[in-house]
Amino acid sequence: MPAAHVTLTDVLATAAPDATGALWRLEGAARQLDANMIRLRPDARGTAHVEADLDVLLVVVAGGGTLHRAGADEELAPGVLAFVPRGEQRAVSAGPDGLVYLTAHRRRPGMTIRRAPGAVTAEGGEAPCLLPRVCAECGRAADDAAARYCSRCGERLPSTEDQA
Repeated sequence: MPAAHVTLTDVLATAAPDATGALWRLEGAARQLDANMIRLRPDARGTAHVEADLDVLLVVVAGGGTLHRAGADEELAPGVLAFVPRGEQRAVSAGPDGLVYLTAHRRRPGMTIRRAPGAVTAEGGEAPCLLPRVCAECGRAADDAAARYCSRCGERLPSTEDQA
């Protein structure tokens, strides 16, 4: 379980002086929010990218730098809040003193296996087994559950009795 709270000062004080990247991350499996405290080395520049799915809130904690976005540059200094909407190209660069900032955004869902459009599923359970509808000769699955012969090659389809 994540700590109830942490101070920015504690995160910076406990991080190695040369540590870069994520110094702190919000933890816990049952959360809807992601947050990270990022440190960039002096004069480092991030790669421009587009986040297609997530809006991001950026809060500058220490140092300074520049938020490059939508053809415009915005200066970053401690206390600055910047909202970057999804779909907008952005990059962050640090100034001569480096940059520490906090990002917060909706948690990206974990990887899932999605059901194919039109897939048949039983209410409250798994999809029925399709093996009796798959032709052993050519591998085609019959569209009709009552089919006895393959519509591609004419071979007899296995039956549920053959599976037993």
